[in-house]
Amino acid sequence: MRKYTLVLVIVMLSVASTSFAQAQDKLIILVRHGEKAELENTENPDPELSEAGKRRAERLKDVIGRYRPGAVYSTDYRRTRDTATPIAQRRKKTVQIYDARQPKQLIDEIMKSETKRFVVVGHSNTIPGLANLLTGKEVFRNLEESEFSVIWLIRLKNGKVTKVELLDY
Repeated sequence: MRKYTLVLVIVMLSVASTSFAQAQDKLIILVRHGEKAELENTENPDPELSEAGKRRAERLKDVIGRYRPGAVYSTDYRRTRDTATPIAQRRKKTVQIYDARQPKQLIDEIMKSETKRFVVVGHSNTIPGLANLLTGKEVFRNLEESEFSVIWLIRLKNGKVTKVELLDY
């Protein structure tokens, strides 16, 4: 009987700690990568950032740095990694790679994490979708090819979205 009671207590504590991690207040910062370099070979699926994109990534480091993100995510493309790297370096974090085709997996990972503040760098057609998925509403459209300056700040309390702010940088 004691053995079963101990197992039951361990299971209950495990469930409680998981629920606590999911119920934490969080700030999720979503941003598109900076401007990409124009290449002669337009077939290149992985261009680097242009000089303007590199400057934007440095500005992003300053704008987002004040929120003190505890984790930085990027898709596995040069332009997204290079946009995420300055903020990750400033915070002494590693850029974690996520699959943009699996947005629910990323959201689940964020929600289960004990980290409270996140930066997610993606693309014109993935970042608005993540914002829609987080808010549970289809209100954000894909960005135009020339739109690079929007930052979504999505605040959650007890796992529920309480505020969405759009910043221009």
